Amino acid sequence: MTLILADSKEAQQAYTLVTALQKRFVDKLDTLSKKFGADKKFKEVTWLRDAGLHGGGNRFEARDKKLFNTASVNISQVHYDDKPEKKLKSATAISTIIHPANPHVPSVHIHISLTQLRNAPSYWRIMADLNPAVAYEEDKTAFDKALQNLGSKNYTTGAEQGDKYFTIPALQRTRGISHFYLENYKTDNKQADADFAKNFGEGIIDTYIHIITNALQTRTEISKEALQQQLDYHTLYLFQVLTLDRGTTSGLLIHNQNDIGIMGSLPLHVNKALLLSWKSKMQNPQDELVQNIADAIADNGVIDTLTKEKLAKTVRTHYKKYPQALSMQASGNTIPNTVGNHQD
Repeated sequence: MTLILADSKEAQQAYTLVTALQKRFVDKLDTLSKKFGADKKFKEVTWLRDAGLHGGGNRFEARDKKLFNTASVNISQVHYDDKPEKKLKSATAISTIIHPANPHVPSVHIHISLTQLRNAPSYWRIMADLNPAVAYEEDKTAFDKALQNLGSKNYTTGAEQGDKYFTIPALQRTRGISHFYLENYKTDNKQADADFAKNFGEGIIDTYIHIITNALQTRTEISKEALQQQLDYHTLYLFQVLTLDRGTTSGLLIHNQNDIGIMGSLPLHVNKALLLSWKSKMQNPQDELVQNIADAIADNGVIDTLTKEKLAKTVRTHYKKYPQALSMQASGNTIPNTVGNHQD
């Protein structure tokens, strides 16, 4: 069984783009592992959609537990070249989350994807956000400056949508400290749009590597208080991803052939008591979702592979039971019809 790529030239070019971004990031992270960690390279894991007939993807997962709490750099391409009744022709993406082990080194999330529709123009989704457990102003300044330079004329819109998307209403705060999100991005020049996505991806990867290289060199003292801050922040991260993140939920509802990959953004441990304390802040039926999420996690808060599988099923079951609750999830200025595009 092998992965079959989409027929269209546009989708193939997008796949080349995200594959190159994946290699750029993994190579640089492997270099950091050699310099600061246990010198263990990321390991490739592959998955297939319908035995490869409708695409699939791969991810590189961190094996260096000295340097990373968890980290995954994923690419995928799902297509329906043989199903003309579907609205979606292809969806090609890179999605990555890096959670360093050192609480003084910030996490990052990056997502760049091209959605190709049958009866409407293709569009890009471009996201990047810096997520520290212990915040440093110098990191925020560097990330903000990069977003401003890379976003160029799109920076104001991207920053505003990013802050909106990553707001957690129940806790009255945002997930991270610097956010950028463009949804449904397209102009009349497809090549210029692809170049923008490529340049943005390369630039934000390089910026993050610069930020964490500096942090790893200078922030070597780790206190119990900092580790507790990290545990609590990782709990917040899981809470946001599983109760608000529209991309995660859409991926789980579309199919169940990459649940572990979709759950790759989750950290290794959370504070279960803290997670449950937020249940009372949630509207119905999301309070039920929080309880069910907590029930899927052991009392020690470990998020292992089995727990990820349980969490994926929990989220999928919840939104099938309460489809109206999808309206309570995060959004930018527009809401993509991701699940609907995959349906007949």
